Amino acid sequence: MACRGSGVRVPSGPPVTNCNPVELVAVFWVVKAVITNVTPHGLHHVTAIASEPQRNLDFYTKVLGLRLVKQTVNFDAPHIWHLYYGDKHGSPASILTFFPWPGVTSGIEGAGLTTSTSFSVPAESIGWWQERLKSLQIDFETTNSADGYEVIRLRDNDGMRIELVGTTGDERSGWDGEASIPAEMAIRGLHSVQLSQQLLEPTAIMLTEMLGMKLNQERSSMAQFAMSDAGTGTLVDVLPGVRERGLQAGGTVHHVAFRAPNLSTMETWRQELTEQGVAVTEIMDRQYFKSIYFREPGGVLFEIATDDPGFDIDEPLLELGRKLKLPPWLEPSRDQIAQSLTKIEV
Repeated sequence: MACRGSGVRVPSGPPVTNCNPVELVAVFWVVKAVITNVTPHGLHHVTAIASEPQRNLDFYTKVLGLRLVKQTVNFDAPHIWHLYYGDKHGSPASILTFFPWPGVTSGIEGAGLTTSTSFSVPAESIGWWQERLKSLQIDFETTNSADGYEVIRLRDNDGMRIELVGTTGDERSGWDGEASIPAEMAIRGLHSVQLSQQLLEPTAIMLTEMLGMKLNQERSSMAQFAMSDAGTGTLVDVLPGVRERGLQAGGTVHHVAFRAPNLSTMETWRQELTEQGVAVTEIMDRQYFKSIYFREPGGVLFEIATDDPGFDIDEPLLELGRKLKLPPWLEPSRDQIAQSLTKIEV
């Protein structure tokens, strides 16, 4: 497709450069009323690009209170860290991961990128989070979502946009093992992601007819698509009418992953997508889950990831994230890889 090409190359996928919005309609799919029989359970994880790994680690564990559930490397570029943050277990729909790449160029928000990653927090905790961020001298603003929820908007050290959405009815447990954050105030997991696009329709076709999502609500400025029960951790907002293309680099999201409960479901999904002309990768072993990757018409890189086997496959639950873990095929190069990585203190 004409949307791939030059720009800042990051591990695990090419960036997206300028696209003619007319091409997105003309080149991609002819709508055939194809409704998939497979439906995602929700968001699995979001992966983004950072610069300095220690700053990234300190922000997400000491400020937001997430658990570092895995120290590993980008399997496609093992000299780059891959740090996973989440809840106590590293549960699907709680996970935010980073490729910290010292010296990386700063990205630019725009069309073809995921431009906001939102976490769910208890509605009654918003005031507590406001005071916490003030005490840490972190800039933020508070607004209201279209659903009436209070939302705290802030940015991490690389400028990536994060939101804390005050929700009700999210029964997931908060992680209270970091930064003295009480469990009743802690982040519950992912709430939603926002995709910025030039056009709504091509992305909407993929989300609904190929990925089994439903249009949850539509407003003049945004359309929201939902998976499963349309609860927290299942929502994708699409912001159309964004004129300028974004640049995927430091401080931007690399890809968004959706949940497949098992490998057989993923295989079915992959076959359906391929039959509709979508360029899908082979199934890849990511050690903690199996994955496939493909781009939606606007350029955002999507992944489908299995729930199993999980992050305790290579270290006990109580010791998650304490040591560098490598897949079997990289173990022979452990010493070389460890020496190439920027040092971090957990």
